[in-house]
Amino acid sequence: MSVGPIGKKQARSGNVSYSDPVTLHETSKSRIDFVPFYINKSSGVELAGKIQTYRKEQSPFGLLPVEEKSLSLQGNAILKLFDALKSHIAVKDENDGDFFLIKVNDGTAQLAEHDPQSVANALTSVLSQDEIIAHLQNTDITDELANALKGSIRLKDMKAAVNRLRNHLNNQENDEKIYQKWCEEYPWAFGNAYVVNDDIRAISPHDHLDLMLSNVIAGFRDVIELKRPNMEVMNYDSSHRNFYFSSEVSKAIGQCHRYLDTFNEVAVKGLQDHPEVVAYHPRAIIVIGRSHNWSPEKHRALHGLNSRLTNISVMTYDHLLNQGERLVNLLEPAPEDLKPAINQDSSWNDFEF
Repeated sequence: MSVGPIGKKQARSGNVSYSDPVTLHETSKSRIDFVPFYINKSSGVELAGKIQTYRKEQSPFGLLPVEEKSLSLQGNAILKLFDALKSHIAVKDENDGDFFLIKVNDGTAQLAEHDPQSVANALTSVLSQDEIIAHLQNTDITDELANALKGSIRLKDMKAAVNRLRNHLNNQENDEKIYQKWCEEYPWAFGNAYVVNDDIRAISPHDHLDLMLSNVIAGFRDVIELKRPNMEVMNYDSSHRNFYFSSEVSKAIGQCHRYLDTFNEVAVKGLQDHPEVVAYHPRAIIVIGRSHNWSPEKHRALHGLNSRLTNISVMTYDHLLNQGERLVNLLEPAPEDLKPAINQDSSWNDFEF
């Protein structure tokens, strides 16, 4: 881009300077000029300007200003227009699509004006390309960008996991093995305290657990017992006007009592052949049935029954799904107009796992 000489002259007021007009567009009937102004302020000199439209006439004046087709631009507006022009010039020769512009100086990406998470979200769409992966392996990237990339990829995986569980439930799939596999892959759905699970299932020759989770805070193990989603969780006693656990849940509670007693006996100082698996006041979580169409009274009833159990909690697969969705919402950056509040579903109660 060629740059001609620029003259800067002071106006009579002494507070403003200006330069010669720059003609942006001219025809036989009109002309459009940009007139730059330099305004002295306490914070420095601000560049402002006016886009002035003239009508050409056969008269002694030659050019007549057309104010209704003219526009004054203050400093902020000038800078926004400048940034917009630079950005759109950069993509003018590209095919249709969405673009993310990053300024690069001396081979280093300047991310100061961008949210690193937004940059990571844009980059994840191209990371599957082999040539991009090959270059990334040999390129130093900032810790800021690396952490954002990891967070974005993990968040995407968590969203996919939650959607998979939702689809299983919506399709009314009742095979317990499906949900056991899902829980083994995504133990974080039971809460932030659980991020890994053990491959160990047998705690005695006659007792095999569905799932055993390690608490990341202390490393002690808790027990997960999975039942089918189509099982009843609670029944209603109309004569006494109260809910009570179904026979399936009662059997599962008895089963967990045995597991906890056995686990305490055999693993108080570490499980045989697995000394890292320690039972210290272990708890059991029973996942059974659905609650998507429950009334608030029924949710409260389950919360009340749970509060009277010791080291055992009962939750439904909808509670597990809701808990996974909440974790995703907490990790996902909220739009500016929604911060700081995140809407939470109040139709079910939290369980202290």
